[in-house]
Amino acid sequence: MTTALTGLTAVVTGGASGIGLATAGLLAEQGADVAVLDRDLSGLPAPLRGFTADVTDDRAVRAAVEGAAEAFGGIDILVNNAGIGAAGTVEDNTDEEWHRVLDVNVLGVVRTTRAALPYLRRSSAASVVNVCSIAATAGLPRRALYSAGKGAVLSLTLAMAADHVREGVRVNCVNPGTVDTPWVGRLLDAADDPVAERAALEGRQPTGRLVSAREVAAAVVYLASPAAGSTTGTALAVDGGMAGLRLRPEPRS
Repeated sequence: MTTALTGLTAVVTGGASGIGLATAGLLAEQGADVAVLDRDLSGLPAPLRGFTADVTDDRAVRAAVEGAAEAFGGIDILVNNAGIGAAGTVEDNTDEEWHRVLDVNVLGVVRTTRAALPYLRRSSAASVVNVCSIAATAGLPRRALYSAGKGAVLSLTLAMAADHVREGVRVNCVNPGTVDTPWVGRLLDAADDPVAERAALEGRQPTGRLVSAREVAAAVVYLASPAAGSTTGTALAVDGGMAGLRLRPEPRS
C-alpha cells in the first residue's frame, strides 16, 4: 500500500526510545525507510534499522549517516531528536555540565545536519525537523541550562531554514510541552512526592494532561512530509496550549 512517505528515507537521532522511537515508528507506518541513530539499539523493532552513534562524536555521526545513506540510497528527512535533560538554576550546574548538555542538545544537531546535508541537497523532498521544547519560549523554573540549549535550537532552526531554503531543504522544529516519556518518568521517580509532581506538571498544561510521544511524532511527521512543502522556519508547539493560552482560574465550588 502506498502511503504519504513511500520512497523516502528518514534518519532519526535518539530514535530508540521516547519521542524518537514514536517518531521513527510513525515515519515507517507512513511508508518511509527509517534509520535510527542511537547509542543503544537493543530492542529496536522492525522495520527500523539501527546505526550506532553518539551525537557528541563527529566521526561516529558521519559514519552512521553515510551508512544510512548507502543502505537506503539517500536521505530525504532528518529528525534531530537526540537530547538530554538538565535541572537547576544558573547556580546549580558546573561548567562541565553546561558543556556536556550543550554538546548533545545543540552541537548534536549541528553534527548530524552537517553530515546529512550533502544527501539532503540531492533530494526532491528534503526536510529537517529539530525537536526543540516549550522551554525555548517560556520561562520555566529550574531549567536554566536546558532552556538555554533549546533556545539555541530554536534560533538554529531559523538560521538553517534561511541558509538552505534555496537548496530545497526545509527546516522546522517542534516545541513539545511536558511529554509522558521514560525521561520524565525518571524525573518523577526522583521527586520527593512523585504524585504531587506529576499533578503539577499536568496542571501547568491547559489540557490538564501530559503530551503523548505519539502526538509529538505526528507533528514531526507532518512537518517532514511533502504535505508541508511550503512550511519552513516554523516552530510548531505541541504543548497542550501551554505557550499560547492564559486560562482564568476555575471557580471554587
